[in-house]
Amino acid sequence: MFPSRYAYAVLPVLLLVSSAARGEEAFRYALGKHGKGELKYVNGLPVLTVQGTPEEIGEQTGVLMRHAAPGLVGYFKKLLKTYRAEAAWPVLVKTGNLLLQRIPADYRKELEAGAKASGTDRDLLIVSNTLWDIGKLRGCSAMLVDAGRSKTAQPFFGRNFDFPALGVLHDYSLVVVCRPQGKHAFASVSFPGLLGCTSAMNDSGLALATLDAESTKDGSPKFDLSGVPLILSFRRVLEECTSVDEAVKLLSSVKRTTLMNLMICDKHGGVVIEMTPKNLVVRGPEEGLCLCTNHFRTPGLATSLECKRYAALEKSRDLARIGLPQVAEKLHAVNKGNETIQTMIFEPTSLRLHLAIGKGPSSALPMKQLDLAALLVPAPDGK
Repeated sequence: MFPSRYAYAVLPVLLLVSSAARGEEAFRYALGKHGKGELKYVNGLPVLTVQGTPEEIGEQTGVLMRHAAPGLVGYFKKLLKTYRAEAAWPVLVKTGNLLLQRIPADYRKELEAGAKASGTDRDLLIVSNTLWDIGKLRGCSAMLVDAGRSKTAQPFFGRNFDFPALGVLHDYSLVVVCRPQGKHAFASVSFPGLLGCTSAMNDSGLALATLDAESTKDGSPKFDLSGVPLILSFRRVLEECTSVDEAVKLLSSVKRTTLMNLMICDKHGGVVIEMTPKNLVVRGPEEGLCLCTNHFRTPGLATSLECKRYAALEKSRDLARIGLPQVAEKLHAVNKGNETIQTMIFEPTSLRLHLAIGKGPSSALPMKQLDLAALLVPAPDGK
């Protein structure tokens, strides 16, 4: 089987990489439009906007990304070779197709349309959206500042996304703005082709970030094939919920595949949801701060509370009030070098995103601001 440490976030990127030479921009994307979809740069950040029915969203994504597939096939082969996992592919495909049966119907329609429009191997799309449940990534850190502890009296929600770049992956992050028909719009810091969400905020200011957990005391398996792929469940949260309470209720009703921390925040504050195939426990803030890395901390789930990154984040408790610069500083303090390829801070109340993506540590790069309110709500002409 593919080494668990690096398994779950690789294949979405297969859909992204352009074989064209690098231009002035730090990211390899071709600008374009198709139907109601568009790929453009906003404040120097690549933003893919898609909207409509599942079939329309899939087609827009597929057409705008179909030029990009060849380049990263080489990256993926390199990754498999590096970790001696070339033989894992058939098992991943079989497992992904089994999990596909439990993905919501709208997402299956979107996936099929995207595969057809892009000419991409359907199995690549399936595995890219289910591999997150099978493997584990020992990285990522998050920090939530409640309104009462914030310098602005509004919550701040910061996170580092860590993954081995192998010298190339850091070029391929982008923001995907999705406006699904009849549902809440959301903006995801991600990779096109990834239908699910790992770092995102919707038009109600509900924001979330995933952080793996390695072990649990409740006897749950690390992977339960009978569950629903989690990152697709998190997309449902963004499309259907407006508050933390609504999100907890929805996730409590879904059969879960694996161990996962989900930090989630609305305009009033947030929590960490510690989840396993057997249990879901909500861990609230302490003294106005909610911190998370890659382990559980609640009784009944926690196997160890030791983590250097968590201890570094806890130094935030010495600050009377915390603002945007302090959150950015603490995220940089827990970076994992060139594996930290996305650093972001959400402001749920104002629907703003501060984002740094690129060569790691991204936490050392200048953050660029995106006004998500303007991106999530379409203009009267539908653009």
